[in-house]
Amino acid sequence: MSETKITAQAIRQMKRRGERIASLTAYDFPMTRLLDQAGIPLILVGDSLGMVVLGYPDTTHVTMAEMEHHVRAAARAKPNALLAADMPYGSYETVETAVANARSLVTAGAEAVKAEGGRRIAEQARAIVAAGIPFIGHLGMLPQHVLEEGGYHVKGKKEPEHLDLLADADALVEAGAFAVVLELVVATVAKELTARLPIPTIGIGSGADCDGQVLVIHDLIGLLPWLPLKHVKPALEAGEQIRAAVSQWREGIVGHHY
Repeated sequence: MSETKITAQAIRQMKRRGERIASLTAYDFPMTRLLDQAGIPLILVGDSLGMVVLGYPDTTHVTMAEMEHHVRAAARAKPNALLAADMPYGSYETVETAVANARSLVTAGAEAVKAEGGRRIAEQARAIVAAGIPFIGHLGMLPQHVLEEGGYHVKGKKEPEHLDLLADADALVEAGAFAVVLELVVATVAKELTARLPIPTIGIGSGADCDGQVLVIHDLIGLLPWLPLKHVKPALEAGEQIRAAVSQWREGIVGHHY
């Protein structure tokens, strides 16, 4: 674990040094502490908590109150890592609401915020940065748009999508973003964006050529064994291990006779 507090500027400088960025999600105190102790420099309290913690069918149900609750829990770990938070669905429709809600997440303990979209939210991103809050972009497949897009689709296969990604990424850089997540972007386009942009690209399901990678912690450690995964092979079977430990403990209780 680094002894130096990691800042948004430090994450940006990692790209300049050619140092790869490992990022994971966390939604509470113990997981944030564990990831920090393992040396993860960028921890994201993602709105993915809606699906992996709260049981919602997608991220569009997550509220600001729920995000603030989980950010407060994660922030109590006082990580050396940079602690970023997703701005949930509907929380950045206007410049005014975007800045107000970003400030609320910072009050809860976030040190940076992330929002989905490119040119469509460029003014919101610019205003958040102007308010002194570090901003992370998110391009490609946008989970908060899953309902209108009818599912999760790889982006950049068609030339109009490719050109849109380039223009959106340029807009985020111009707005002052210090990094951008690329989710389910065709690997060749993700590689092109990584070479093109002065800020780090952090991929998920976008090939190996991004400046860094981010995963939902539950996917990495196999905590939800009932969900099939295409983009990652779990490094641990935590869900199965929990089942086995609980079953063994239960057998010790019900099998004990006085």
